[in-house]
Amino acid sequence: MGKIKVGDFIPTFSSVLEDGSPITSKSILGKKVILFFYPKDDSPTCTKEVCNLRDNFKIFHKNGYTIYGISPDTEKKHKKFIDKYELPFSLIADPDKLIINAFGYFGPKVFMGKEVEGVYRTTVIIDENGFVSHIIDNVISGDHANQISKALGF
Repeated sequence: MGKIKVGDFIPTFSSVLEDGSPITSKSILGKKVILFFYPKDDSPTCTKEVCNLRDNFKIFHKNGYTIYGISPDTEKKHKKFIDKYELPFSLIADPDKLIINAFGYFGPKVFMGKEVEGVYRTTVIIDENGFVSHIIDNVISGDHANQISKALGF
């Protein structure tokens, strides 16, 4: 399956958040969603990204957006990550990479000079009807909130 594109309807998915509560593709309909895919809780680059989004959370909240992060980590690991960095948004557990693969964001990539299999650091903006309105695939972890704000025009 290829990567999701702007204009596509989001794939059907079902998982849990850090507190064990369910989240599905149907449950996010009616919301404007920023869904960011990242490789791993507590890694330096991923931590920089989530803290940048945390520090700029209010601008997205004020504009009616709900933020969710998603990685292959478990809900238990997500809960520790959220508590450690006081994140004001939820993280979706995807240890089997079912959602990540459904969006097309897992595969070969270069990491530290070696080709490895991993999660493509990508952000998908989803409108209230479940359609992808923007994709940011050149994520700059320390400036990601600014990238999203520019894409959304605020």
